[in-house]
Amino acid sequence: MTLAIIVHGGAKTIEDGKAKANIDGCTAALEAGWAILQRGGSAKDAVEAAIRVLEDDPTFNASMGATLDTEGQVYLDAGMMESNTLAWGGVVAVQGVSHPISVARKIMEEKPRLLASEGAERFARENGFEMCKPKDLITYEQRQHFEKQEAV
Repeated sequence: MTLAIIVHGGAKTIEDGKAKANIDGCTAALEAGWAILQRGGSAKDAVEAAIRVLEDDPTFNASMGATLDTEGQVYLDAGMMESNTLAWGGVVAVQGVSHPISVARKIMEEKPRLLASEGAERFARENGFEMCKPKDLITYEQRQHFEKQEAV
């Protein structure tokens, strides 16, 4: 069987001086997923590992460094689907969850559904997922961008 993995860092305009960070982040995510495939791991494991790298990298709008809403808050979404079983799971508008992709995967594997906001956060806590303070996901750059937009 031929193995392959593709990672993209989102549909966005890459600002001047940010290309290397975007390439490096996508490369790190690709390497994390590829390492799992190379040692015989599942596609689900590879996808989750790759996305967790993107979630930890403030270059991407995935978790750390996510865009702030109009109130200056971070709300995160993630989803996962498995093509051969059509199983799916997702979370929307969650706060304080470090890796929403991992929660989405757990939902997919347990009982396919979409959980939102407090219900998704409760599910994450009850299942032992890594939690954080929502403000810990806000980077200086995103705060500056938000304040600039507020001043307009």
